[in-house]
Amino acid sequence: MKIVVDWDRCEANGVCVRAAPESFRLDDKDQLHVLTETVPPELRAKVDKAILGCPKQALSLSED
Repeated sequence: MKIVVDWDRCEANGVCVRAAPESFRLDDKDQLHVLTETVPPELRAKVDKAILGCPKQALSLSED
């Protein structure tokens, strides 16, 4: 599974970073960076939480 970001919707509010810091990061300019594009099994629950918690529904998963 791969993380997909709808950049038109993303406001980089950091909910995903708090839910899954191993997979998402905000830089000094509040730009979102995906650290683990392909989600390893051990991070799936955290990434799912980040996706569900995104207030703008800007995150999703797609098949590889």
